[in-house]
Amino acid sequence: MDLVCVGDVMLDVHVASGALARGGDVHGRVAIRPGGTSANAAVWSAWAGASAAVIAAVGDDLAGALCVGAVADRGVDVGGVVRRSSPTGVMVVMTEDGERSMVADRGANAQLAAADVEGIDAEAVLVSGYLFLQEPGHDVAVAAIEGARTPLMAVEAASWPLLETFGVERFVEETATCDVMLANEREARVLTGTDGEGAARVLGERYRFAAVKRGGNGATLIAEGRLVRAGAEPIDEVEATGAGDAFDGVFLSSLARGRAPEEALARACHAGALVAGSHATWPEATGA
Repeated sequence: MDLVCVGDVMLDVHVASGALARGGDVHGRVAIRPGGTSANAAVWSAWAGASAAVIAAVGDDLAGALCVGAVADRGVDVGGVVRRSSPTGVMVVMTEDGERSMVADRGANAQLAAADVEGIDAEAVLVSGYLFLQEPGHDVAVAAIEGARTPLMAVEAASWPLLETFGVERFVEETATCDVMLANEREARVLTGTDGEGAARVLGERYRFAAVKRGGNGATLIAEGRLVRAGAEPIDEVEATGAGDAFDGVFLSSLARGRAPEEALARACHAGALVAGSHATWPEATGA
């Protein structure tokens, strides 16, 4: 297996600008689709031609069946997705005047157990920061990191508010054995106290690979001490939710399949741009 993604499969509800006015009935664009960091990254990894699997928990409900079925339809191995008594998790993304807010109900994702992550064996493993940074779930993330057989153990920073609450020193200490750190600019700033290339360099002193996703400025990577840059593709941004997950899945699976860091970074930025430039979180079809 090229990439195993550990953490979350859930339902995403996107409420577009114009639907958030107070009082009375309003009209706006509402999209409901399968999602979750782990599901998104795995689907994009499969799109890029890699073998991918996801380990997560969903409810024994219609939403869970729909999400798991949709992930499987994209060529992802869902044998590691377990059913739990809680409802399938839901993430509501609300956008108004360019500002994005999220409301998460982790649901069954919070019931993933250490036993569910035993025996992971892959070329690369991605542990969701949402699993790592929250209770319950943290101990499961640690078990996955400590127990997986992989040359590329990766964790993504997920959320700057969660990082601040969890504690930067604790986060760095508990991810010290990881090979890859993936963060956006705000998360990287919380972790390092600096921005852009400087943040990547600081993270690169702690991890073999440290990628800082910089949106319209592309991405910066420290690959085993070496600086690699990739520019952003010119797009008209529509909805950036999920772009970082696409980046993660393509980047890690590219490294896992032996591609050079420069190519892996460029392919990852391309995947992120495809998401940010559309209303879709997933690719239209398999095959990069």
